[in-house]
Formats: sequence, C-alpha cells, structure tokens
Amino acid sequence: MRFLPVNRDAMLVELADLDDTLALLDSLNAHPIHGVEELVPAARTILVTFRPGAVSAAQIADNIRGRDLGHRTATVGQLVEIPVAYTGDDLHDVAGLLGVSADEVVAMHAGSEYTVAFTGFAPGFAYLTGGHPLLDVPRRAVPRTRIPAGAVGLAGMFSGVYPQASPGGWQIIGVTDVPMWDLAREVPALLQPGYRVKFVPVTEQIAVAAGDAQSEASTPEASTPEAKPESAVLQGLRMRATGIQTVVQDLGRPGQAGQGVSASGALDRTSLRVANRLVGNASDEACLETVDGGLRLESIGDNVVAVAGASTLLTLLAADGTKRQRRGYEPIVLEDGDQLLLSEPERGTRSYVAVRGGFDLPPILGSRATDTLANIGPAPLVPGAVIPVRQAVGGAAIEPLLTEPPQLPSAAETVTLDVVMGPRDDWFTPDAVATFGAQTWRVTAQSNRVGLRLSAEVPLERSITTELPSEGTAVGAIQVPASGQPVLFLADHPLTGGYPVIGSVATYHLNLAGQIPIGAGIRFNPISDVKDSK
Repeated sequence: MRFLPVNRDAMLVELADLDDTLALLDSLNAHPIHGVEELVPAARTILVTFRPGAVSAAQIADNIRGRDLGHRTATVGQLVEIPVAYTGDDLHDVAGLLGVSADEVVAMHAGSEYTVAFTGFAPGFAYLTGGHPLLDVPRRAVPRTRIPAGAVGLAGMFSGVYPQASPGGWQIIGVTDVPMWDLAREVPALLQPGYRVKFVPVTEQIAVAAGDAQSEASTPEASTPEAKPESAVLQGLRMRATGIQTVVQDLGRPGQAGQGVSASGALDRTSLRVANRLVGNASDEACLETVDGGLRLESIGDNVVAVAGASTLLTLLAADGTKRQRRGYEPIVLEDGDQLLLSEPERGTRSYVAVRGGFDLPPILGSRATDTLANIGPAPLVPGAVIPVRQAVGGAAIEPLLTEPPQLPSAAETVTLDVVMGPRDDWFTPDAVATFGAQTWRVTAQSNRVGLRLSAEVPLERSITTELPSEGTAVGAIQVPASGQPVLFLADHPLTGGYPVIGSVATYHLNLAGQIPIGAGIRFNPISDVKDSK
C-alpha cells in the first residue's frame, strides 16, 4: 500500500490489486473518515478528496493503514439483467485472440455474473469484474473514433457498456438497447458500484434494431437553456451574440463520482462569487461564463447585472440608441431593451455575468452547471436563446467592488503555476522531470473547458512505458499522453484516466489556470510541502 500526493486536498491510495481496492472502498464507505469528501475507486487505486481544515493526508494514511482488508464488508447489490445481441465488430477477433469460437466467447461472457467495481470514463460507464478468467483481452491497438451507445466491450479483465457514443479502444462484442444513463430516471446511472450484472443473449433482429436507435437516443443531452416559452418571459436575458462559447456555470455538482460524473462548474470560481456579490446574490448562484468576448445581451424587463473575471471593455447600448462605456466589477442597471456588449479581453480569457435574482433554470443533479464533456446541464448558449431571470427576494445590498480586480495574464505573458508533483512523476525519466519545470509550455488552440493542451520543444519522456490502469484524476492534474505533451485538466475533465499524471496545479492557482489565454506561456514551479506518505 502506498499513499501518493495529488494536491493539497487530495491523495491517491495505491493497493496491490482490485480485491484490496474494493475491500478498502467497502471499509471507507462503512466507516467514513471525518473530513473525507469523495472517493474515486479504480483498478488499483482510490482517489481520496478531503477538507484540509478537517483532516490531514497523514491522518488519512494512518487511519487506512490500520484497516483490515482481509474481507469484503459490502452487502450483495441488486441484480441488473442486460439483454445483448452478440454481433459486435470485434467478436471474431476476440475469439481468435483466445483460440476459441465466437459462440464460446458468448457463452463465457453471458455465463458469468459481474459486479460493478467502479465507474468513470463517462457518466454511467461502469467497470464490471467477475467474468470468465479466460476473457482477458487487450484493448485495440488503434482505438475507434466512434463507438455507438449501447456497445458491450472487453478490456483486460473488465467488461463494460458504453453509455453514449464516444471514441474508445475496448473490444466490442455486442450491443444492447438498455440505456446506461438517463436523466429522466431518479438516479440517471443504471449501474452503481456494488450492483450485480447479468448479460442475457437475445436475437440479433430485436437488439440490433433497438441498438441502432439507442446509439443516438441515449447519448446524454444537455437541456435547453430556455425554461419557458419566450412569450411568457417577463424578465430575462436574450442572447444577441454568444462569442466563441457562452455557458451557464455555478460551483458545480460535487459528490457524483459514483455515477461517473465530475464536479464541473466555473473555471474561475472567485470571479463567479464576486459577480454574484456585486448584484446581491448568494455566492453560488449560476452565472454566464463566456470566453474571449463577443457576448451581446439584451435585457427583457429591467435587470441588474455585473461582470467579473477577464479585463473586458463593456459597452451599454440603451434602447434609445445612446451608447456608454461601463466597467466591470460594478453593478449595471439594464432597462427593458438595453443591450450589453463584452469586447475581447486585454487580460484573462473568461468573464462571468451575474444577474440579480439568478437564472430561472432547473438544476440537474443539484447544479445548473454545463459539463461540456459529459453533456450534462444547460446546452451552450446560441444567438436568440432566452434565459428567464427569477425575481430577486431580499439579498445583500448592491455595491461596487471596494478592492482592485485581480491582475490576470495576457496572451503575451508567461504564467507561473505552483505544482504538487505526483502521483506518477516516478514514471518519467529524471531529465523529463527536470524539463517539466525548466521549460516554458505554450497553451495551444485545442484547449477548452476539459483542459489546457500544452506544447513545448522537448516532450516528456517516460521511464515506465507499460500501460497504466485507469485511475482517478483531479481538477488541475497534468496528464501526459504518449506524445509527451501535457494536458492540464480543468473543470470538465474525465473522472478517470489512463495516462500518468506528473503533477497537479496547486489548488490556490486553479482559478488562475482557468484564466490563461491561448498562446500564453506556462512555467511549472514544483512545491514540496505535500509529501509522499509511503
């Protein structure tokens, strides 16, 4: 057992095998540690997120070391039967790899009872264990760019069902029409950790026809941002233009790891809180998060808005045609028909627009945040979209910000981010670890809310080249794929990943990371106040 640093509020527990991992997970669920907020189990690890003010990493490690992992304590989970047509594109390839017939592959797969070990990769994607011991096959050498929803696949000793159409490298042996993820259900994910699963063979004609429809219909869809017909909106904001991307964000939906859902939420949480404070809202109210200017709002009825975050010139175009320049970080009164324009920022990249009363949108899994990777929450806004606004009741007084706004980086500057090294820095050569902190990394145009894709002259070379079993990833994690060019995970990152994480941006620099423009440079500064508790 090893305890590896992830960040100031997270650590990775590495265990001998999946059995020990599940035994520890059972123990932690049955007897929680005070201050631990979330657990993300994987094949050989558990990512533990905690409140540093309530418990330390050393205290968590001491508590876990004293636990008996000799037996499982979990009760038997409910049984879910999944009909499968075994017509997958890789069925005969799998049979060839194993030296058996396709019918024997089907018999082995359908003849076992599986258990949901953990979730990840995508909302509703469950890693199933307990299959026939012969069904141990590698991932495809070349992943497919698109696997349909409902595809049943194998990878190593795991079996799984794709909840939505996505790229993937699993060996596909069948298809089902049962949706793994459905927001209309009280619990959207069909399969939860501990559940038992039985695959039931069905005729090709029934399942393939249903599966073809399922491949599109079951993909998680973001909800429309318009909660009621436009004619019924007496107070709201109409999108005249939305720039590169404008989405609804709040502080996210933590605590959904059991369904394979990351927290998402605003990339610059401080700016979202400040914008809300300026209009008298609760600090966690949903705002608009917009990238690199170009947003143009029209007020329906009278509203009070405020803009925080990127250094952006604001233009107020009144309904009578007059034009005035306004500043960010102060409340702005909009009368019916007034428009507010946000120009391209001089510094920073993301602006947050709060409106007094908040947006009248239904929460999904407890949040109004848009998760662009998982397609959960309001859809990214488009020109013409109308968002209703709730009438403000009480709340704090509206006043300008009394302190100076933060100095955010421009695209011409280089930003220094503190980094907690690990948990997999030992997978890289000593020269690569030194290069990681010594050279300047450039933010590429492929960056988005999932992560900042970085590029530099010298890629990072690994000393361990074997495949890393999927393990939990935290916001701020700097994952290094085979190219050696890192990806800095932001709020919409996947819950688990299969590439080594060399380090994570310190929690106090995450807001800054979310404001770094494309083209800017990044220097990583390793800090040593978080130790490996082996």
